[in-house]
Formats: sequence, structure tokens, C-alpha cells
Amino acid sequence: MGRLEELRINAYLSKVARGYTNSAFIAENLFPVIDSDLEKVDIFEFNKEAFQVYDTERSIRANSNVISPKGFNKKTTTLTEHDLAYPLDYREEQESQVVKLQLHATNVVTQGLKLKHEKQCADLVQNVDNYETGSKIVLSGTDLFSDPDSDPEGVIDNAKSAIAGKIAQEPNTMVMGYDAYKNLKIHPKLRTLISTSTTRIITLDLLKQIFDIDNIFVGKSVFVNEAGDFVRVWGNNIVLSYVPPLTSRTQYDPAFAYTVRKKDALKIDEYTKEGNKVKYIRATDIYSPFLVGPDAGYLIKNS
Repeated sequence: MGRLEELRINAYLSKVARGYTNSAFIAENLFPVIDSDLEKVDIFEFNKEAFQVYDTERSIRANSNVISPKGFNKKTTTLTEHDLAYPLDYREEQESQVVKLQLHATNVVTQGLKLKHEKQCADLVQNVDNYETGSKIVLSGTDLFSDPDSDPEGVIDNAKSAIAGKIAQEPNTMVMGYDAYKNLKIHPKLRTLISTSTTRIITLDLLKQIFDIDNIFVGKSVFVNEAGDFVRVWGNNIVLSYVPPLTSRTQYDPAFAYTVRKKDALKIDEYTKEGNKVKYIRATDIYSPFLVGPDAGYLIKNS
């Protein structure tokens, strides 16, 4: 295979990686991606300027109404490179169609990078230490949503009110672990809110109506821990947040969290070693997830 053809294949595989999706991964719904041209980036923390009510009326010949800027809390940081490679022996390539085997390798390494990102984001938002008082609750005893006498609707309403009280916006996104969803979809108090008696399980669409939240996502991804056991990335928790409903976002848009990624950083290439008998398909990405507006989020722990 000529060098030009290899470059074409690598470009094609890079497009495959960028278009890769896995329904188990939900982090980007909470940490939407914004692109950066540079690896050194400025992260702006959320402030209330965007939601303040200003005096905008002006009389003839009067001076303009000038905003008194509150300024940004800014920190400068450097994005992190992530890479993962999959080995292909020359004999394996001889026994299969080259592109198909490389597609398999591309999906494996892309899945690995995506799982790493998913866990990074989940760890950030499920850590109670990342929330101030009034933006979190740790349930216990009969307050746990696994208890039929608990009040999930009331807890969710309180969480929504807490966010609205701090940023003047209702949360529009909820993410939860699969165990939390299992408790909610059969909760007797929520089922009484459904108009039809034939519905036994509360679907995500029904939860959107009950909680009046536009977007609800359930995290189903798993990873293998050091003991070799499968563990869910998203625990028995719920996170509510405000995510800007924009098609093109920047770091200036108020939000709970972002993933800042270097533009076009996700690439697939190949390299060889060990006497050129083993070729490696490598995925590279450069990004970092950030909590930029903790006031725009709320954690319900051990739900």
C-alpha cells in the first residue's frame, strides 16, 4: 500500500472516530464541547450578568444606560492529551480485509477515549465537594428514592428552585445513573401522577412531563475496576443542570460545565515498531472537562 493511500485511510478513520457514538455515553449532554484553537485556554466562571434585569428606558437626549460590568473570574489552564493504540500483527492483516480490521481497531480505541472522558465527567459531577451548600443533598433512610414513602417530585422541585434562585434559570437537563432511574420508573408516588392506570413503568418521556425538564439522560456505561469487576460509571445519583440550548457555544455562554477540546484534535494515525511486524492504530484527542458554573448545577446523592 502506498503512502498516499495510507494517508487517505487515516483521514477516513479519523472521520469515523469523530462520528463515533455510543448510547451508553451521556457526558456530552452535561459537558457540551466547545472548540479551542490552542491548548492553553482561559476558563471563565459563571456570573449573573447575563440574567440581570437592567434599566433600559432612555429619554430624548438623555445619556445611554451603561452596564457596570461585574467582570469574569478567569483561570488559565492547559488541555490534556489522551491517546490509545491498538496492535495489529501483519499476519492478522493478511487474513482479513485491511480497512475492516482497521475500522475495528478504530472503534476500540475511540471507545476507550470516550469511556475515559465519560468517567472524568461523571467523577466531577458526582463529587459532593464540588458543590456549595444549597446546591446538593445527600439522601438517607426513608428519603431514598428506593423507599416507596419518599418524595422524589418534592426533592426535584427543591433542586430546580435552588438553581433558579441562583442563576434565574430553570435547569433544563437531568442526568442519572441507571439505578436511580430504576427507582424512579416504578415509584408509587410518581405512578399516581400518570393519568392512565395501564402504565406500569414510568418512561423517560413521562419523567420529563412530571419534572418539567426538557432533557433527561440515563448513564448506562460501565468500566472494569482494579479488582476486575464491572462498575457503573454513573452511580445511584441525579444531577440537574442548566445547559445553554445553543448550536454554537463559546466559553462566554453561562453554563454548568463544558468540555474544552482542541479543534480537530481527535485523529487516527498509525505507527510501527518491533521490526515492523506489528502496526498500531492510534487515537489521539486533546481536551479537558471543567465545571464552570457550579451554581447552575445540583447534586442529589444516593437517590
